[in-house]
Amino acid sequence: MFTDSTDTFFNEAIHQALDVALKSDENVFLMGLDIDDHIGILGTTKGLVEQYGADRVFTTPLSEDAMTGVAIGAAMAGMKPIHIHIRMDFLLLCMNQLINIAAKAHYMYGGKVNVPLVVRCIIGKSWGQGAQHSQALHSLFMHIPGLKVVAPSNAFDAKGLLLAAIDDPNPVIFMEHRLLYNTQAEVPSSEYRVELGKSKLVRKGETVTIVAISNMVMESLRAAELLQTQGVSVEVIDPVTVSPLDMAPVLTSVEKTRHLLVVDNAWLNCGASAEIITRVCEANLGEIKVKRLGFSATTCPTTPSLEDAFYPNPLTIAEAIIELTGITSNQNWPPSEDEAKLVYQKQFKGPF
Repeated sequence: MFTDSTDTFFNEAIHQALDVALKSDENVFLMGLDIDDHIGILGTTKGLVEQYGADRVFTTPLSEDAMTGVAIGAAMAGMKPIHIHIRMDFLLLCMNQLINIAAKAHYMYGGKVNVPLVVRCIIGKSWGQGAQHSQALHSLFMHIPGLKVVAPSNAFDAKGLLLAAIDDPNPVIFMEHRLLYNTQAEVPSSEYRVELGKSKLVRKGETVTIVAISNMVMESLRAAELLQTQGVSVEVIDPVTVSPLDMAPVLTSVEKTRHLLVVDNAWLNCGASAEIITRVCEANLGEIKVKRLGFSATTCPTTPSLEDAFYPNPLTIAEAIIELTGITSNQNWPPSEDEAKLVYQKQFKGPF
C-alpha cells in the first residue's frame, strides 16, 4: 500500500508523527517535564525545540495537576496540546483534571465544547523501574466515558495512531511501552492514519486465540514460535485501542479456536483482561476455555530476579497455553534455557 516505507524504530515513528503534526497545524504544541532535555524523551522529541521554537515545544514545571489544567484550557480554546509524561504513574497526580474535566466537558456542555488533548505516557520495566515508575494503568482510564485509550505495539501503528489521536476532537490517552522503542517496523515517510477503535489480527492460527496488549503482543508472538514444536497453532490479536474496544476480530477468532488467553501488561483484578473475557462470555459462543495472564497481585518489583517472575514472558505465556488447551507436551517441552533465550532474538515487524 505504501511505496515509501523504511525500517523505523518505534521512537523514531513517534518523532515523525510529532514532526508532521507540528508542521501541518500551527495549533499543535508539545509540553511536558524535561521535553527539551538532551535525550528528548527517549528520542521522541529530540530537535523539535530547535525546529519549532520554545513557544510550541517546551518543558513544564513539576506540577502535573496544574499543567494538565493548562493543557485542557488550551484545548478548549481551540489549540491541540500534546502533554507528555515520561511515566504513566504520574498521571495519578492529575486524575481530577483528566476524569472530571477533560473527559466530561463535551457531554456537560451539550457537545459545544471539545477537548482535543493527547496525553502521551510511558509504561513498563527497563532497568528496575520498580513500584512507582513502571505501572500500566490503562484499565483505570478504560472505565471512564469520554476518554479513548490507545496502546500501539509496533512503530507503524505508533505513528498512524498518534496522528489519528491528534486529529480526534476529544481526549486520548496514548500509552507507550519503553521496551518497544528499540523495535522496528516498516513505516512510511508520508503522512497516514491508523483508525482508532479497530483491533488487528497479528498472526493467524487454529488452536488458541491470544489477545495481547502493548508489548505483550511481541511476547505472545515469541511464545507462538516456541509452541510450534508442540503443534500448537496460535492466533494473536492486538486490540490496539483498548477503549473503545473492538471485539469483532476477537469473537471471530474465539469462535474458531474455542480457547482464549488474554495477556495484559497490568494486574488482572478489574483489568482489561477481565473486560475482554467478560465480553466473550456475554457473546454466548458455546463452550470456550479462557485464561488470563498479567501481573501478580503485588507491587511491581525492582530487582531483575523478581522482575523475571513478575512479568509475563514468552515461556510463561507458552506454558499457560499448554495448560489451557490440555495438549500433551512432547519430550522437547519445556524448551531449554538457550531456546527460551533465543526466541528473544526474534524480531517482529509491523504492520502485521
